[in-house]
Amino acid sequence: MEALLPGNHLESWITAIAIAVGGTALMYYIRCFAVRRMRTIARRSETRLDDFVATMLGRTSVTLLLCFGIYFGSMFLTMPDQYRAIVGRVAIAALILQLAVWGDTALRAWRTQFMTTHSDGARKASSMIMFFMLRLVTWTVAFLMLLDNFGFNITTLVASLGIGGIAVALATQNILGDLFASLSIMIDKPFEIGDFIIVGDALGAVEYIGLKTTRLRSLGGEEIVFSNGELLRSRIHNHKRMQTRRVAFVLRVAYGTGQERMTRIPELVRAIVSARDDVVFERAHFFRYGEWSLDFEVVYHFQSPDYILHMDAQQAILLGIYRSFERERIQFAHPLSVIRVAQHDDPAGGWLPQSSPQQGEPRGGLRH
Repeated sequence: MEALLPGNHLESWITAIAIAVGGTALMYYIRCFAVRRMRTIARRSETRLDDFVATMLGRTSVTLLLCFGIYFGSMFLTMPDQYRAIVGRVAIAALILQLAVWGDTALRAWRTQFMTTHSDGARKASSMIMFFMLRLVTWTVAFLMLLDNFGFNITTLVASLGIGGIAVALATQNILGDLFASLSIMIDKPFEIGDFIIVGDALGAVEYIGLKTTRLRSLGGEEIVFSNGELLRSRIHNHKRMQTRRVAFVLRVAYGTGQERMTRIPELVRAIVSARDDVVFERAHFFRYGEWSLDFEVVYHFQSPDYILHMDAQQAILLGIYRSFERERIQFAHPLSVIRVAQHDDPAGGWLPQSSPQQGEPRGGLRH
């Protein structure tokens, strides 16, 4: 042994070997204890983080632990600088590989958990692309760090990869834009399969979310196809995530309705709307003198996002108002024009010429 590394006596070798073996055994024991402990915690908790940590620790390599042990043991030996540099680089390489294995294991565990909780095939396809890209980035960075650790000049390689990546990105920017938009939809989830959304002047239920396009089924039955990039640049109204519906409508009452009946209208509407358990009444006010009607605005909140139930409730409320107005003899207004013959003694007819009318010509004029 002294011939292998001059200057190291038998005692130094025994110490180094003992440190290497003992350090490896100690790290292996700590690894086993940590795995058991994390699995016990994972069984008691509902979060996924401790499951991921337990899985990662379980993939700790014994060979890499042995590399660390040899490095610790080499610290008790006298050796040339070049030998010590080699041992140090091997230990750093082992650490880089172990970190890469942990990262890859976490990504695999995340992918497995995602696949078991999502049944949408299109979303699974998008997730597979994302997981592949993340794993590719993880191992590419680890490979470049290994090359740099062993003394290779990676500056030119990194620059070449950057230039090539820019060229590919420019050539496929539309495809890549839609691909990353698909990943954004998968992660952020602005809508999901089955959601009813409105995008611009198009509306329909989401039928498919792919890597490049998203497809809606409109109310008319036709299929509307959006590129994912275009879709995310638009303002999206997701009606399925609506908790309540605010409903506002106008009641138009005919001119000539008496003051007492006008005063009673808000109370009549309040009683009809408040009688329903699925509706929260907000207000009813006489708010405007219309051109041909006296206008009341009614606002209430329907406590369900279901459109059919909302229409059933609105129909019941409108029929109740109709019956109440019929009982109270309150007339609904409808568009009309009133023609009035103005006389000389009518204040509204003062605009007429004061000269005497010709024979056969009526006294007064027509005013709308």
